[in-house]
Amino acid sequence: MDPINVHYEFMASFSPILVVVHQATSTPGLVGHLLQQMGFALDIRCPAQGDTLPPTMDRHSAAVVFGGPMSANDDNQFSFIRDELTWIPTVLAAEKPYLGICLGGQLLARALGARVKPHPEGVREIGYYPVQPTAAGRTVLPAPLMVYQWHQEGFDLPHGSRLIAQGATFPHQAFCYNQRAYGLQFHPEMTTLMMNFWTTYGAEQLVYPGAQSRWYQLSQHRLYRGPVERWLRRFLTHWILPATTTETAWEQCHHASAEPTALHLMAVAKQSRHDQNKLQH
Repeated sequence: MDPINVHYEFMASFSPILVVVHQATSTPGLVGHLLQQMGFALDIRCPAQGDTLPPTMDRHSAAVVFGGPMSANDDNQFSFIRDELTWIPTVLAAEKPYLGICLGGQLLARALGARVKPHPEGVREIGYYPVQPTAAGRTVLPAPLMVYQWHQEGFDLPHGSRLIAQGATFPHQAFCYNQRAYGLQFHPEMTTLMMNFWTTYGAEQLVYPGAQSRWYQLSQHRLYRGPVERWLRRFLTHWILPATTTETAWEQCHHASAEPTALHLMAVAKQSRHDQNKLQH
């Protein structure tokens, strides 16, 4: 029996993952593709287009909130930003995994009481930039990684969270709160199609300080999409498993010197189901 299929068939027994996007043209990209490959269905909603958010997380395994051109500080201008800021604590209280990417990470930071603000010198990050793991973040980000960025604001570190990745221009690049909620400033979901779309329809922003040229971004994507995808696969597994014990088991079966076996992954699955039931009752 294929051990990966054993794992994915188990994951398919979970509820869908709620995916929040902020434009009609938005897509969950590589993140969505990998979650579907793991066996999860995606419930994609766009509050900016009138979709509602669920009052509870009882019917969802986790939530992923993506980016958008608006600011996390636009709650006075856009009711959906206000609604999302009010809704995020529902995910946290349910102890379901939350992943915020760019705007989604900034919304998480704001919901936890931290500030979101522009760079003091007006610099942006648009293109590929390196992020470094912190000492507390090496289990999540084992080594430096070149990642895609498109933002002009950054988040302060929320109280009670752990900084897991840092950068030179915007120092706070990723944080973890209560083991289950992650805020990323960068975009690991980028595909070649998304790169072409963003750099074409957002070309007017490529003149700002800190923005790389379109052709340079595309060349960097060819270089770094492979390492980012490998990291993302590992991260999503780490993020979605329900308990520390199962995360440890999955780490063991992904050790460089160990080949995952069907028996090992079935044991991980059994423990994960037990932990999931404990969280729900």
